Amino acid sequence: MRHVVIGPGAVGGTIAARLAAAGSAVAVVARGEHGAAIRADGLRLRTPDEEITVPLDVHDDVVDLELDASDVVHVCVKSQDTVGVLDRLAGVAPAGVALVCAQNGVDNERQAARRFAHVYGMSVSVFAEHLEPGVVLAFGRPRIGVLDVGRYPGGVDARAEAIAAVLDASGFSSRAIPDVMRAKYGKLLRNLLNILDALGPPGSSRSALGERVVAEGVEVLAAAGIPFVSPDEQRERLAGVTAPEPIDGVARGGGSTLQSMLRGRSSLETDHLNGEVVLIARLHGLDAPLNAGLQALARRAVHERWGPGRFTLDELTAALGTAGDVVRGAGRP
Repeated sequence: MRHVVIGPGAVGGTIAARLAAAGSAVAVVARGEHGAAIRADGLRLRTPDEEITVPLDVHDDVVDLELDASDVVHVCVKSQDTVGVLDRLAGVAPAGVALVCAQNGVDNERQAARRFAHVYGMSVSVFAEHLEPGVVLAFGRPRIGVLDVGRYPGGVDARAEAIAAVLDASGFSSRAIPDVMRAKYGKLLRNLLNILDALGPPGSSRSALGERVVAEGVEVLAAAGIPFVSPDEQRERLAGVTAPEPIDGVARGGGSTLQSMLRGRSSLETDHLNGEVVLIARLHGLDAPLNAGLQALARRAVHERWGPGRFTLDELTAALGTAGDVVRGAGRP
Protein backbone atom coordinates (compact mmCIF):
# COMPACT_ATOMS: atom_id res chain seq x y z
CA MET A 1 0.00 0.00 0.00
CA ARG A 2 1.12 3.55 -0.71
CA HIS A 3 1.22 6.03 2.16
CA VAL A 4 0.19 9.62 1.48
CA VAL A 5 1.18 12.12 4.18
CA ILE A 6 -0.69 15.42 4.18
CA GLY A 7 1.37 17.84 6.21
CA PRO A 8 4.91 16.43 6.55
CA GLY A 9 5.87 18.67 9.47
CA ALA A 10 7.25 17.42 12.77
CA VAL A 11 5.06 14.31 13.09
CA GLY A 12 4.07 13.87 9.44
CA GLY A 13 7.63 14.37 8.24
CA THR A 14 8.95 11.80 10.69
CA ILE A 15 6.33 9.30 9.54
CA ALA A 16 7.01 9.97 5.85
CA ALA A 17 10.79 9.76 6.18
CA ARG A 18 10.83 6.56 8.22
CA LEU A 19 8.29 4.83 5.98
CA ALA A 20 10.24 5.78 2.86
CA ALA A 21 13.55 4.73 4.42
CA ALA A 22 12.04 1.33 5.24
CA GLY A 23 10.95 0.82 1.63
CA SER A 24 7.32 1.94 1.55
CA ALA A 25 5.94 3.99 -1.31
CA VAL A 26 5.33 7.49 0.08
CA ALA A 27 3.86 10.68 -1.32
CA VAL A 28 3.52 13.95 0.58
CA VAL A 29 1.44 17.09 0.22
CA ALA A 30 3.57 20.08 1.22
CA ARG A 31 3.49 23.71 0.19
CA GLY A 32 5.72 26.74 0.45
CA GLU A 33 9.38 26.64 1.35
CA HIS A 34 9.08 23.25 3.04
CA GLY A 35 7.55 21.63 -0.02
CA ALA A 36 10.09 23.28 -2.32
CA ALA A 37 12.99 22.09 -0.16
CA ILE A 38 11.72 18.50 -0.09
CA ARG A 39 11.17 18.53 -3.85
CA ALA A 40 14.67 19.86 -4.49
CA ASP A 41 16.76 17.96 -1.98
CA GLY A 42 14.56 15.36 -0.28
CA LEU A 43 13.38 15.34 3.34
CA ARG A 44 16.18 15.30 5.90
CA LEU A 45 15.43 13.48 9.16
CA ARG A 46 17.79 13.84 12.11
CA THR A 47 17.56 11.60 15.17
CA PRO A 48 19.87 10.84 18.12
CA ASP A 49 21.21 7.87 16.13
CA GLU A 50 21.23 8.87 12.48
CA GLU A 51 20.73 11.47 9.81
CA ILE A 52 19.01 10.40 6.60
CA THR A 53 17.71 12.20 3.53
CA VAL A 54 14.91 10.55 1.57
CA PRO A 55 13.54 11.59 -1.83
CA LEU A 56 9.75 11.89 -1.80
CA ASP A 57 6.96 12.31 -4.30
CA VAL A 58 5.83 15.88 -3.48
CA HIS A 59 2.48 17.46 -4.37
CA ASP A 60 1.32 21.03 -3.77
CA ASP A 61 -2.34 20.13 -3.22
CA VAL A 62 -4.42 17.08 -2.33
CA VAL A 63 -6.36 17.49 -5.57
CA ASP A 64 -3.15 16.69 -7.47
CA LEU A 65 -2.99 13.21 -5.93
CA GLU A 66 -4.02 10.26 -8.04
CA LEU A 67 -5.44 8.22 -5.19
CA ASP A 68 -6.18 4.53 -5.28
CA ALA A 69 -8.57 2.67 -2.99
CA SER A 70 -5.62 0.82 -1.48
CA ASP A 71 -3.85 4.04 -0.42
CA VAL A 72 -3.50 5.05 3.22
CA VAL A 73 -3.83 8.81 3.71
CA HIS A 74 -2.23 10.15 6.90
CA VAL A 75 -3.70 13.53 7.79
CA CYS A 76 -0.99 15.28 9.83
CA VAL A 77 -2.02 18.92 9.60
CA LYS A 78 -2.98 20.92 12.69
CA SER A 79 -6.59 20.39 13.73
CA GLN A 80 -7.67 23.90 12.68
CA ASP A 81 -6.71 23.00 9.11
CA THR A 82 -8.48 19.63 9.00
CA VAL A 83 -11.84 20.60 7.52
CA GLY A 84 -10.29 22.46 4.58
CA VAL A 85 -8.07 19.48 3.78
CA LEU A 86 -10.91 16.97 4.10
CA ASP A 87 -13.24 18.96 1.87
CA ARG A 88 -10.67 19.07 -0.92
CA LEU A 89 -9.66 15.45 -0.40
CA ALA A 90 -13.26 14.23 -0.51
CA GLY A 91 -13.58 15.56 -4.04
CA VAL A 92 -10.81 13.34 -5.42
CA ALA A 93 -10.56 10.30 -3.14
CA PRO A 94 -12.09 6.94 -4.06
CA ALA A 95 -14.57 5.39 -1.66
CA GLY A 96 -12.23 2.72 -0.33
CA VAL A 97 -9.33 4.93 0.74
CA ALA A 98 -8.21 4.67 4.37
CA LEU A 99 -7.88 7.97 6.20
CA VAL A 100 -5.71 8.11 9.33
CA CYS A 101 -5.93 11.11 11.67
CA ALA A 102 -2.38 11.31 13.03
CA GLN A 103 -3.17 14.51 14.93
CA ASN A 104 -3.66 16.00 18.34
CA GLY A 105 -7.26 16.55 19.41
CA VAL A 106 -10.32 14.32 19.20
CA ASP A 107 -12.60 16.03 16.66
CA ASN A 108 -10.63 15.26 13.50
CA GLU A 109 -11.97 11.71 13.27
CA ARG A 110 -15.54 12.92 13.63
CA GLN A 111 -15.03 15.43 10.81
CA ALA A 112 -13.40 12.75 8.66
CA ALA A 113 -16.26 10.30 9.25
CA ARG A 114 -18.68 12.82 7.74
CA ARG A 115 -16.82 12.42 4.46
CA PHE A 116 -15.08 9.02 4.46
CA ALA A 117 -16.18 5.48 5.31
CA HIS A 118 -12.82 4.12 6.48
CA VAL A 119 -11.49 6.40 9.21
CA TYR A 120 -8.75 5.51 11.69
CA GLY A 121 -7.58 7.38 14.75
CA MET A 122 -3.93 7.46 15.70
CA SER A 123 -2.62 8.24 19.16
CA VAL A 124 0.67 10.02 18.53
CA SER A 125 3.59 10.27 20.94
CA VAL A 126 6.51 11.47 18.82
CA PHE A 127 9.04 13.95 20.23
CA ALA A 128 9.66 15.76 16.96
CA GLU A 129 10.44 19.27 15.80
CA HIS A 130 10.12 21.10 12.49
CA LEU A 131 11.48 24.65 12.27
CA GLU A 132 13.62 24.58 9.10
CA PRO A 133 12.33 23.92 5.55
CA GLY A 134 13.12 20.39 4.42
CA VAL A 135 14.32 19.27 7.86
CA VAL A 136 12.64 17.35 10.68
CA LEU A 137 14.21 16.39 14.00
CA ALA A 138 12.92 13.37 15.93
CA PHE A 139 14.33 13.01 19.44
CA GLY A 140 12.73 9.69 20.46
CA ARG A 141 14.86 6.72 21.43
CA PRO A 142 15.13 3.71 21.28
CA ARG A 143 11.95 3.73 19.18
CA ILE A 144 11.35 6.95 17.31
CA GLY A 145 7.87 7.26 18.80
CA VAL A 146 4.58 5.55 19.57
CA LEU A 147 1.82 5.44 16.94
CA ASP A 148 -1.13 3.34 18.09
CA VAL A 149 -3.94 3.05 15.56
CA GLY A 150 -7.51 1.82 15.55
CA ARG A 151 -10.68 2.13 13.58
CA TYR A 152 -12.98 5.05 14.39
CA PRO A 153 -15.09 5.10 16.50
CA GLY A 154 -13.75 1.78 17.73
CA GLY A 155 -12.48 -1.64 16.77
CA VAL A 156 -9.64 -3.19 14.83
CA ASP A 157 -9.70 -4.52 11.29
CA ALA A 158 -7.18 -5.99 8.87
CA ARG A 159 -6.19 -2.58 7.55
CA ALA A 160 -5.49 -1.21 11.04
CA GLU A 161 -3.31 -4.26 11.69
CA ALA A 162 -1.47 -3.73 8.40
CA ILE A 163 -0.87 -0.02 9.07
CA ALA A 164 0.45 -0.77 12.55
CA ALA A 165 2.73 -3.52 11.23
CA VAL A 166 4.29 -1.25 8.59
CA LEU A 167 4.86 1.57 11.08
CA ASP A 168 6.32 -0.80 13.66
CA ALA A 169 8.74 -2.16 11.08
CA SER A 170 9.74 1.42 10.19
CA GLY A 171 11.16 2.29 13.60
CA PHE A 172 8.05 3.25 15.57
CA SER A 173 6.26 1.27 18.23
CA SER A 174 2.81 0.79 16.76
CA ARG A 175 -0.12 -1.35 17.83
CA ALA A 176 -3.61 -1.81 16.49
CA ILE A 177 -5.92 -1.06 19.43
CA PRO A 178 -9.73 -1.34 19.65
CA ASP A 179 -10.21 1.78 21.82
CA VAL A 180 -8.09 4.35 20.05
CA MET A 181 -10.28 7.28 21.08
CA ARG A 182 -9.76 6.42 24.74
CA ALA A 183 -6.04 6.75 24.05
CA LYS A 184 -6.58 10.02 22.19
CA TYR A 185 -8.62 11.53 25.02
CA GLY A 186 -5.76 10.64 27.35
CA LYS A 187 -3.34 12.36 24.97
CA LEU A 188 -5.68 15.36 24.85
CA LEU A 189 -5.10 15.86 28.57
CA ARG A 190 -1.33 16.04 27.98
CA ASN A 191 -1.84 18.48 25.12
CA LEU A 192 -3.72 20.90 27.38
CA LEU A 193 -0.25 21.94 28.53
CA ASN A 194 1.02 22.88 25.05
CA ILE A 195 -0.12 26.48 25.27
CA LEU A 196 1.45 26.91 28.71
CA ASP A 197 4.91 26.15 27.37
CA ALA A 198 4.27 28.41 24.38
CA LEU A 199 3.13 31.44 26.40
CA GLY A 200 5.25 30.93 29.51
CA PRO A 201 8.88 30.16 30.28
CA PRO A 202 10.33 26.69 29.57
CA GLY A 203 8.97 24.09 31.96
CA SER A 204 5.66 25.90 32.61
CA SER A 205 3.79 22.68 31.87
CA ARG A 206 5.47 21.00 34.85
CA SER A 207 4.25 23.64 37.30
CA ALA A 208 1.43 23.58 39.84
CA LEU A 209 -0.57 25.60 37.31
CA GLY A 210 -0.08 22.84 34.75
CA GLU A 211 -1.35 20.29 37.24
CA ARG A 212 -4.47 22.38 37.81
CA VAL A 213 -5.12 22.71 34.08
CA VAL A 214 -4.92 18.94 33.56
CA ALA A 215 -6.96 18.22 36.71
CA GLU A 216 -9.72 20.44 35.34
CA GLY A 217 -9.66 18.45 32.10
CA VAL A 218 -9.84 15.18 34.01
CA GLU A 219 -12.84 16.42 35.98
CA VAL A 220 -14.67 17.48 32.82
CA LEU A 221 -14.07 14.22 30.95
CA ALA A 222 -15.05 12.16 33.99
CA ALA A 223 -18.24 14.17 34.54
CA ALA A 224 -19.13 13.75 30.85
CA GLY A 225 -18.59 9.99 31.07
CA ILE A 226 -15.85 10.01 28.44
CA PRO A 227 -13.27 7.23 28.95
CA PHE A 228 -9.62 8.20 28.72
CA VAL A 229 -6.25 6.58 29.26
CA SER A 230 -4.84 7.67 32.61
CA PRO A 231 -1.45 9.39 32.94
CA ASP A 232 -0.10 6.22 34.58
CA GLU A 233 -1.21 4.13 31.59
CA GLN A 234 0.38 6.61 29.20
CA ARG A 235 3.68 6.51 31.08
CA GLU A 236 3.57 2.71 31.07
CA ARG A 237 3.02 2.66 27.29
CA LEU A 238 6.07 4.86 26.70
CA ALA A 239 8.36 3.42 29.37
CA GLY A 240 11.37 1.73 27.83
CA VAL A 241 9.93 2.35 24.35
CA THR A 242 10.60 6.00 23.59
CA ALA A 243 11.92 9.03 25.42
CA PRO A 244 13.42 12.29 24.16
CA GLU A 245 17.20 12.46 23.94
CA PRO A 246 19.38 15.28 22.56
CA ILE A 247 20.52 15.39 18.97
CA ASP A 248 24.16 16.48 18.79
CA GLY A 249 23.86 17.77 22.33
CA VAL A 250 20.76 19.88 21.64
CA ALA A 251 17.46 18.98 23.34
CA ARG A 252 14.01 19.38 21.82
CA GLY A 253 12.89 22.99 22.07
CA GLY A 254 9.20 22.48 22.78
CA GLY A 255 5.85 21.10 21.67
CA SER A 256 3.71 21.67 18.62
CA THR A 257 2.05 24.91 19.75
CA LEU A 258 5.38 26.53 20.59
CA GLN A 259 6.75 25.44 17.22
CA SER A 260 3.75 27.04 15.49
CA MET A 261 4.48 30.31 17.27
CA LEU A 262 8.16 30.13 16.35
CA ARG A 263 7.26 29.58 12.70
CA GLY A 264 4.93 32.59 12.82
CA ARG A 265 1.77 30.64 12.06
CA SER A 266 -1.43 32.67 11.80
CA SER A 267 -3.43 30.18 13.87
CA LEU A 268 -2.90 27.86 16.83
CA GLU A 269 -4.48 24.51 17.66
CA THR A 270 -5.56 25.57 21.16
CA ASP A 271 -9.26 25.80 20.21
CA HIS A 272 -9.11 22.07 19.46
CA LEU A 273 -7.20 21.15 22.63
CA ASN A 274 -8.12 23.34 25.61
CA GLY A 275 -11.16 24.43 23.61
CA GLU A 276 -12.32 20.82 23.39
CA VAL A 277 -12.45 20.61 27.19
CA VAL A 278 -14.32 23.91 27.28
CA LEU A 279 -16.83 22.63 24.74
CA ILE A 280 -17.44 19.37 26.59
CA ALA A 281 -17.87 21.28 29.84
CA ARG A 282 -20.46 23.61 28.30
CA LEU A 283 -22.37 20.73 26.74
CA HIS A 284 -22.72 19.19 30.20
CA GLY A 285 -23.54 22.33 32.15
CA LEU A 286 -20.04 22.63 33.62
CA ASP A 287 -17.31 25.25 33.72
CA ALA A 288 -13.65 24.95 32.72
CA PRO A 289 -12.27 28.41 33.58
CA LEU A 290 -8.57 27.55 33.40
CA ASN A 291 -8.80 26.00 29.95
CA ALA A 292 -11.16 28.76 28.78
CA GLY A 293 -8.64 31.31 29.99
CA LEU A 294 -5.80 29.64 28.12
CA GLN A 295 -7.96 29.45 25.02
CA ALA A 296 -8.63 33.19 25.25
CA LEU A 297 -4.94 33.95 25.71
CA ALA A 298 -4.08 31.84 22.66
CA ARG A 299 -6.52 33.86 20.59
CA ARG A 300 -4.92 37.09 21.78
CA ALA A 301 -1.52 35.64 20.93
CA VAL A 302 -2.66 35.14 17.34
CA HIS A 303 -4.46 38.46 16.89
CA GLU A 304 -1.79 40.53 18.60
CA ARG A 305 1.10 38.49 17.14
CA TRP A 306 2.76 37.66 20.43
CA GLY A 307 6.02 35.81 20.39
CA PRO A 308 6.56 32.76 22.60
CA GLY A 309 7.43 33.13 26.27
CA ARG A 310 5.51 36.38 26.71
CA PHE A 311 4.50 35.68 30.33
CA THR A 312 6.27 34.71 33.49
CA LEU A 313 4.73 31.79 35.31
CA ASP A 314 3.46 34.15 38.01
CA GLU A 315 1.77 36.31 35.38
CA LEU A 316 0.09 33.30 33.81
CA THR A 317 -1.06 32.04 37.19
CA ALA A 318 -2.44 35.46 38.10
CA ALA A 319 -4.18 35.84 34.73
CA LEU A 320 -5.87 32.47 34.96
CA GLY A 321 -6.80 33.09 38.58
CA THR A 322 -9.01 35.93 37.32
CA ALA A 323 -10.53 34.20 34.33
CA GLY A 324 -13.06 36.97 33.78
CA ASP A 325 -10.26 39.43 33.04
CA VAL A 326 -8.18 37.16 30.83
CA VAL A 327 -9.56 38.29 27.49
CA ARG A 328 -8.96 41.96 28.06
CA GLY A 329 -6.13 42.71 30.40
CA ALA A 330 -3.90 39.82 31.31
CA GLY A 331 -0.15 40.04 31.05
CA ARG A 332 2.18 42.79 29.99
CA PRO A 333 0.94 45.49 27.60
